[in-house]
Amino acid sequence: MPGIHIRDLSELAIKALKRRAIAHRRSVQGEVRVILEEAARAAPPENGYEPIQLYYTEVGNEQVWTREDFYDDKSR
Repeated sequence: MPGIHIRDLSELAIKALKRRAIAHRRSVQGEVRVILEEAARAAPPENGYEPIQLYYTEVGNEQVWTREDFYDDKSR
C-alpha cells in the first residue's frame, strides 16, 4: 500500500491529533488515516457534479417580492 510523509506539522496540530486519537481509542496513525479517508470520500466526483435543475411555478400574482420579504436579513 502506498504511503505518504507529512513534514512540518505544527506542535499544535500534533497535540490535537493525539487528543483526537485518544478520544477515538486509535493510534495517531489510525486517526490520521480516518481523517484522510473521510476527506477523500468528500472530494468532488471525478467528472464533476451534475448541473442543478431549477424549477419555478407561476402563481398568477403580479406582486414584486424583495429579498427582505423572504429573509429579513438586511441584504447581508
